Amino acid sequence: MLPVHGEGEAGDRAIQQALEAAWPADLPARDERHLLAAGRAVLRADATGIGRTRWPDVFGPLGQVLAPAFAAGRFRVQAAIARRDGTDRAVVHLVWAGRDRGGTFADGRITDWYFTRTTTSKGVSTWTVRPPV
Repeated sequence: MLPVHGEGEAGDRAIQQALEAAWPADLPARDERHLLAAGRAVLRADATGIGRTRWPDVFGPLGQVLAPAFAAGRFRVQAAIARRDGTDRAVVHLVWAGRDRGGTFADGRITDWYFTRTTTSKGVSTWTVRPPV
């Protein structure tokens, strides 16, 4: 059972549990942890503008493709999962809440970030976020 919209942080656990039940884990724990951290960071950069220069392929070389719609203190990730999306791809599915600069609050917002597994010339495997299409 999902919480009522506007319940606040008290409902976040139920959203997390619902995501996990609907889409069982299928990645190694290390990959999942890495992808969740990266997905949260990319979403935060997208919503608040903080850290956009870390992903020039996503946000442009100056990180200023769009003006941020949310202040850092008015944004939170309610729940997140990382799952396979093919053999060398993964998706980080995030549910989040925020109050925009106009003062409108909304929770249950959904964003997906897609990642591709790449291997460096030294044989190290990494996950790279894909720009939105």
